[in-house]
Amino acid sequence: MPAPVVPSDHPVEPTEPTGPAATEVAVEAPAPPPLLTLRDGLPDIVDTPEALADVVRRVAAGTGPVALDAERASGYRYSSRAYLIQLRREGSGTALIDPIAFEDLRDLDAAIGDAEWILHAASQDLPCLRELGLHPRALFDTELAARLLGYPRVGLATLVEVIMGRTMRKEHSAVDWSKRPLPTPWLEYAALDVEVLVELRDVIAAQLAESEKQQWAEEEFAHLMEHVPAPRAEPWRRTSGIHKAKGRRGLAAVRELWTARDAIAQERDTTPGRLVPDAAMIAAANAMPTTRQALLDTPGFHGRGARRHADRWLAALDDARALADSELPPLTMRSDAPPAPRVWAERDPVAAGRLAVARDLVTAYAEEHDVPVENLLTPDYLRRVMWKPPVVAPDADHAAVEAAVGADLSALGARGWQVRITAPLLAEAILHPALPDDTPAAPGTPTA
Repeated sequence: MPAPVVPSDHPVEPTEPTGPAATEVAVEAPAPPPLLTLRDGLPDIVDTPEALADVVRRVAAGTGPVALDAERASGYRYSSRAYLIQLRREGSGTALIDPIAFEDLRDLDAAIGDAEWILHAASQDLPCLRELGLHPRALFDTELAARLLGYPRVGLATLVEVIMGRTMRKEHSAVDWSKRPLPTPWLEYAALDVEVLVELRDVIAAQLAESEKQQWAEEEFAHLMEHVPAPRAEPWRRTSGIHKAKGRRGLAAVRELWTARDAIAQERDTTPGRLVPDAAMIAAANAMPTTRQALLDTPGFHGRGARRHADRWLAALDDARALADSELPPLTMRSDAPPAPRVWAERDPVAAGRLAVARDLVTAYAEEHDVPVENLLTPDYLRRVMWKPPVVAPDADHAAVEAAVGADLSALGARGWQVRITAPLLAEAILHPALPDDTPAAPGTPTA
């Protein structure tokens, strides 16, 4: 990890020991880093066409990259829409925009043009910004870049303290940003999130270049701009505690309750867990109550959401009860993913040997270059290629296996820099798996 850019502390002379504890030496603790403050004061919130037009004009006249952030109401609202947009640009100052007041922000997008966006944890904010007509042409993600540099903690407040030598208050990070009017302390907190992003980006960019990771970052940023996450298959299976559901009928009840809760949450624009918690749905799925009172006596099924929508909860349970056995969901989600690595040695010792070598090689490279293993290569990609390696000729050499592995990794979604680094390592694992002496090689497995 690059050395932090922080102000040096002046050494403090130890005080002379006094009193009974003459062997103890008191040392003055260093002063905490100064608090980050707004250089230009808190701007008025932008919620009228005239105010937005002024921001558009100022942003267009500014220079350099644009620092952006978005505040959502996670935990309070169903949607992931933005309820506040913060941006800052040299020559433009800071702007706080209420997106609820506007149909879209396409004029602002045009004013930004080809300028680089600076975001922290861009994958969280890009979807809600796209909904408003904001699309980056160039991107720098300070969180992702810090991960590639090997910083152990990459939260914005931590990086600002370690790199910029300033502390940030984070007491409003989980508030309900859909509230109107937004309190002044919340707005100050939001404005500070873009206050030093440009300066932070410049320091991190220099560190990327010094550590020869600039190309890695550029490819990652390009991927972020193009990537649109696919909808999750069978999202109801992520219900907390679903392993406690009794059999396929219990799973069907969880699915029907989850679907009903999701529909109600969307109608009311509230987070689903505020209606009834996951644990209550699991309890109801196992008990299968048939009356309103029995439902409300189920552990966790209390509160306004449980009572107000009791008829819909009971209808969901009735739907699950009426399903034929052939219509019940399987106990596990159908997937083409490899089995859990813990069973590889029993099911396919050669694959287990490949995986062991691949993990060791990838981990060693990650440690040597101070980058998290999961950023060097998505663990699922590694497991898939090791479980089912590409088909090559029995006498294929390392270069041929490496090329085939690279093609498979690219098809899975690995970026070019990841392929260039890890394909040779995975090829080595395929050619030289770690095997017990009595394990025969699998048919068709290339040999060196």
